[in-house]
Amino acid sequence: MINASQIKEHAEIIGADGVHVGTVDRVEGNRIKLTKKDSGEGSHKGHHHFIPLDLVADIEGNRVRLSANGAVAFQMEQEKDGKMQH
Repeated sequence: MINASQIKEHAEIIGADGVHVGTVDRVEGNRIKLTKKDSGEGSHKGHHHFIPLDLVADIEGNRVRLSANGAVAFQMEQEKDGKMQH
């Protein structure tokens, strides 16, 4: 079980594949809120995105490693409850 208090503001989030997923803004409940700069383009631009804490595999200093590849993590976040989560 990951201790969410170990997740630091501005830590880099990487997928299991080593791909940059985002930067931690803060932990809110059972999710990591990403900074707006990692929001993407188009209709996503300027919106915060979230990663569920249950996807966190390890915390290595100022880096949070997910158990899923980067693209999968974003897809899971977008498909939650059948709509976009911001």
